[in-house]
Amino acid sequence: MKRLLAIELQKIWKNRASKVLTIGYFVILSFIALIASIKFDIGIFKFHLAEMGIFNFPYIWHFNTYIASFLKIFLAVIIVSMMANEYSYGTLKQNLIDGMSKKELILSKFLTIVLFAGISTLFVFVMSLFLGYGFSSYTEIGIVFSDLEYLLAYFVKLLGFFSFCLFLGVLIKRSAFALGSLFIWFIFEKISYGILKFNIYNKNPKVDDVYAFMPLESMSNLLIEPFTRLNSVKNLQEAVGENSLKDYDVHLSSILIVLIWIAIFVYSSYIIIKKRDL
Repeated sequence: MKRLLAIELQKIWKNRASKVLTIGYFVILSFIALIASIKFDIGIFKFHLAEMGIFNFPYIWHFNTYIASFLKIFLAVIIVSMMANEYSYGTLKQNLIDGMSKKELILSKFLTIVLFAGISTLFVFVMSLFLGYGFSSYTEIGIVFSDLEYLLAYFVKLLGFFSFCLFLGVLIKRSAFALGSLFIWFIFEKISYGILKFNIYNKNPKVDDVYAFMPLESMSNLLIEPFTRLNSVKNLQEAVGENSLKDYDVHLSSILIVLIWIAIFVYSSYIIIKKRDL
């Protein structure tokens, strides 16, 4: 496994665009810390995000993983390009000639996306610890290390998304078309959900139950937006007569659905490579 992973990392690091995107991803990810510096006063109105409790333990685990998940598109480009370059440069065929099996080929790609997801999760964990201890009002060990299931959800969400990107890269061969297909599928899920939910079935909650099994929606359900959990937002909602009754917990069923999609995407990628004349 180390040999397979080393081969893939060498390919990525020797590609200038992939190298820049990888470094840029972690640099931009670290910019979450700059949110603490957002502060402005307008008369009696004072706005300071850090003082609103976004970096309090254990809320920070939910907030940081949710914000960081938006940046996954950077690594998605690398993963899609990783497969497209195999076809463009002929390295796919050369690897097979050199003795790598098609199963090992897909395994090497999967190990790479597991590594990307793992390093990203570790990075968010360490960054959140620093920000939490710097700004949180609660630093007791029991509070600090509670709600760590959001990190697990973040890891599974990245792994699911990257597996989808890997599948599209294998299926379509061209990175631009694969990323375009990803965007089209995203739009399809959102538009079809809106039509069914609000036009056809009149806000029937069963529509949500069905769409919880769709690939991108199931990944989205792992991390529900955290902003309405803030006391300041809750107070504002109560002032205007609105109440948020969202379920912010990470559920095992949501994780299992995404894990099933991961298995489907990786196995489908293997089947395509196995049957395709390379």
